[in-house]
Order: sequence, then structure tokens, then C-alpha cells
Amino acid sequence: MTEASASVDPVADKNERERASLESVKFSLLRWWRQEVIGTVDQPSVIEKRREDCLLSARYLLMLAMSAGIAILGLLLSSPAVVIGAMLLSPLMGPIMGLGFGLAIGDFHWTRQSAKSLVIGSLMSILFCALIVFFSPLQTVTSEIASRTRPNLFDLLIALFSGVAGAYAMIRGRENSIVGVAIATALMPPLAVVGFGLATFNWTVFGGALMLFVTNLVTIAGTAFTMAKFYGFRTALTETQTRLQFGVTLVAFVALAIPLGISLIQIANESRAQRDIRGAVLDSFARTSRLSDLQINWDSEPVSVSATVLTPKYEEDAEATVAHAVERIVGEESQVTLTQIEVGTGAAAAERAQLAAAKEQEEASQRRADELAQRLALVAGVTSDDVLVDRQRRKAMVRAKVLDGASLATYRVLERRIAATDPDWTIELLPPAGPLPAIPFEKDEPNAAGQKALALIAWAAKRIDVPVVLQGDPEQASHCAELLNERGVEAQVRNGRGIVQARWAPLGGQ
Repeated sequence: MTEASASVDPVADKNERERASLESVKFSLLRWWRQEVIGTVDQPSVIEKRREDCLLSARYLLMLAMSAGIAILGLLLSSPAVVIGAMLLSPLMGPIMGLGFGLAIGDFHWTRQSAKSLVIGSLMSILFCALIVFFSPLQTVTSEIASRTRPNLFDLLIALFSGVAGAYAMIRGRENSIVGVAIATALMPPLAVVGFGLATFNWTVFGGALMLFVTNLVTIAGTAFTMAKFYGFRTALTETQTRLQFGVTLVAFVALAIPLGISLIQIANESRAQRDIRGAVLDSFARTSRLSDLQINWDSEPVSVSATVLTPKYEEDAEATVAHAVERIVGEESQVTLTQIEVGTGAAAAERAQLAAAKEQEEASQRRADELAQRLALVAGVTSDDVLVDRQRRKAMVRAKVLDGASLATYRVLERRIAATDPDWTIELLPPAGPLPAIPFEKDEPNAAGQKALALIAWAAKRIDVPVVLQGDPEQASHCAELLNERGVEAQVRNGRGIVQARWAPLGGQ
């Protein structure tokens, strides 16, 4: 053995051979991808078809309007079949995909055209749905509407997988698969729910549905962008610009994932707590008892729990026991209402009683909502059809007419009286924009009358949703504006002298 051969390290030689083998495999895979996959894609044809889908044409707007109309009617009727029909008609997938492809190849004219079609089409759909809801006698938040107001991380994943499938189908010329993608992402129903929230002034519904639509839009466009890059669509961008594009796409995904992940955790915690509460209710009764109905209102303060139990034996201390268990589960004070219905021990008797209890509870809920609407209509000077009632969220709202001799304080008192009769409901009486009170001071702070005036101004501004203007002593007016801002009211300050006067800000600016 020579000295040169003896100096060769066997381990180093083996590692070198493995690296060479891996490089060879990597090179073969890349060559196969370029030749057998990217090379078989007719990029000019794909781009031409995608451009046609992004045009702002009369056909595009008509199909959007018809899809929006079908979607909102299906949501109001809580009909999944009708909602699915609206998904199939909606052409929104075209400009969203075009947005991703345009960004990928650096064609900013195409990107602007896609964005223009998407913005105009979306706004038209929202306003069209709002118009239908405004004139519709049905304005209740149905289960189909409520299911699109709490987006979470799973919705982002659905949009991600659907975007991959849709982009692949468009690139490989398999447009028939787009039907399934349109149903999975459900782009039109969230827009219809946004229109519902706008027409009924339900900003919780409005914001949740808008978040779901933005999640679908950004995720699908970002996925189309990534798939176009993956399939080697040519671009005129520099390497630095390409890296910047990827960075912006990643930031958009993370920005969406964080709030959606938090929402998913909240939903998971509520589901876990609901399961524990269900167990706690049943543990307080005999084994043969059945839980007919369980409703939990997480938005109320305190958390309210309403349950109906079919039991062969009445348990006197059951409500107190369940209340204690619920407070332990949710970690805070709660309000528990337990209804016990004595039934026979047989399964048939329990089932009959369960059906009867469910029907009675539904009828009682409807009667209570109708009575509340009638009371609100009476004090507001309108008909009961003008009262918006959301039975699921236990919220009622009405816009009052101008009543002779009634001040803003009068409307607030009327709202409090109605709310006192139904403490588990959220009551909103929207008053006309009457004169606002002055805010007197004592030394550097509003006196008792001034504090009362500030509270009334804050209440009225939130109900009417119009900013207020404060004019008077500059320091006092600025201090009042800060106090109102803390209560969520936009207040503008105008220089003046003397006691601070409040008035409504003119619509449309200064």
C-alpha cells in the first residue's frame, strides 16, 4: 500500500459519494420537472384564458348580481341548496386568480384590471344584497348567516387547499374541477352576509363575514401566485423583486393566520366548555334523564346557560348544583336557568316529551320575540315590522320616529325601560338626531349635570353613529373630547368661549 492511498479517509470518501449521489438525484428531478411538467404547460394559452376571466364586462356584473341575489335569499331562508346554487354562478374566482397570476408574472396592467373587477364586483354584490335585505320582511340571523360570521384557521386552510386545486386545474387545463373549488371556498355567501350586516346595522355580522371574505380572497390569490411561480411562469421581475413578492405573500398569510388562529382557539374552548356543561347538567339527574335543549350565550354578562331536562324525578337542588358547576367550568359568575320536565321511564315517553318540549320552547321563544317587537314598536312610534329582532343573539333594534316633546333623554329612558323587562336581551333604540345638551364644568371637571350630559351624548352618538362637535372653552372642550373618545365616540373640537356646547357634526365633512 502506497503512502497516498493510506492517507485517504474512508468516512470522508463515503460522505463525498453520498453527496454526489444526492446532487445527481436533485439534478434529475429538476430536469424532469422542467421538461415533463413545466415544459408541457401552454403558458400563453393559460394566461390568455385567465385574462378573459378578469374583464369587467356586462356578463360578469350580471352573473354577480344574480349570484348575490340567490345567495342572500338562500341565507335568509336558511336553505343550503339555494346557497350552493349561488356559489356555482359566482364569477369571483376569475379576478382573484387573475390577481395572483398577474403578480406572479409581473404584469401590473393585468393585476390592476383584476383588482378593479374584484373591487367593483364585490361592492356591487354587497349593496345589492343590502338592498334586498332592507326591503325584505325576513331580517333574522339564520344558522346559515351565523355560520359565516366567525372565521377561524380552518377557513384559511380550506381556502388554501381550494386555491391549490383551482390554480392546478387552470394551469393544467382542467376547468371542470373549478365547480368543486367554487363550492368549497364559498366566495359569494360571505359577501351576501356583509350586505345583510350593512342593511341591519349588525356590525358583528358585518365584520365577521368581511373577515371571512378577505381570508378567502388573500389566501386564494396568494396560492395562485405561488402555484404560478412553481410552474415556471415567466416573469419580467428581478430576483430582488421576486423575493419581495414572496415576503409580502408570507406576511399576508401570517397576518391572517394570527387572528384566525385566536378565533379557532376561542371556538375550541367554547366547545370544550359546552361539553363539560352538558356533562355537569346530566350528572345532576338520574341516569335515565335526557337533556332536551342546551343554550349558552357566551356574549352576555354574565354568561347565561339555559337547559331543559327530561327527568323521571324532579330534583329540587339541581339548578344550584348546575350553577356551581358552570361557574367552575367557565371561571366566572354565570346565570343558569334549568327547566325540568317529568316524564315516564320508557324511551318512547321520553322522546315524545322531548319533541313536545322542543316545540314548546320554540313557540315560547317566538312569542317572546314578537312581544318584545310590539313593545319596541309602540315606544318608537313605528310598526312591529320595522323592528329588527335577532333571536339567536337575543338582540332587538328599532329606529324611532320623532315624538312630540321627546328629547334624547326621553328616548334613552324608553330604551332602559324596555331593556329592564328583558335583561337577557340587548335592546337598541335609535333616536332621531335631536339637540345635544351643554356640558357644564366645576373647576377642571364636568360637574354632576355635565357627567350626565356626557353619558347622554355618548349613548346618542353610538346609536346614531354620527360624530359630535364640541365648542366652548378650548381646554374644557378638549377634555370632553377625550372623555368621549374613551367611550368610543368620535368628537371634534371647535374654538369658542364659555360653557361647552355639543352639536352633531355635519354629514360629508366639515
